[in-house]
Amino acid sequence: MSQKFTINDLRELMRSSAGVDDGVDIDGDIADLEFEELGYDSLAVLEMASQVQRTYSVPMPDECTEYMTTPRLAVDYINEQFEKAGV
Repeated sequence: MSQKFTINDLRELMRSSAGVDDGVDIDGDIADLEFEELGYDSLAVLEMASQVQRTYSVPMPDECTEYMTTPRLAVDYINEQFEKAGV
């Protein structure tokens, strides 16, 4: 699988969807931190998924938050959705 969606793409979504807590540096190594540690609850993750769906026309089911618990897992999950959609 060729990776089309990157951690940097995710950072941009994180900044635009729910904002970033001033005390959290999302430019650092965040790949394996839980979203909750970064100040993002399941609703914020769902909003990011919604943005992916709108921006890339890739279906993102509501249960995606169960799989997208860290930025790395989110990027992997989003790329799986791209692959399924043929993006």
